Amino acid sequence: MLRLLLFCILFVVCWPLALLALVLYPIVWLLLLPFRLVGIAVGGAFALVSALFLLPGRVLRAV
Repeated sequence: MLRLLLFCILFVVCWPLALLALVLYPIVWLLLLPFRLVGIAVGGAFALVSALFLLPGRVLRAV
């Protein structure tokens, strides 16, 4: 809801910039999508390595 309000304010203040932002937003989102996917994969890999290092401690604590 806040984004819509900010867009409306931008549209009133400077409508060409608001229309440019409206057109460029999907393009920028598509360009940044691979970086988000890489970030998810790297985060998963770090979580896996962390779980492997912490596994012996969890096993000993459970006994």
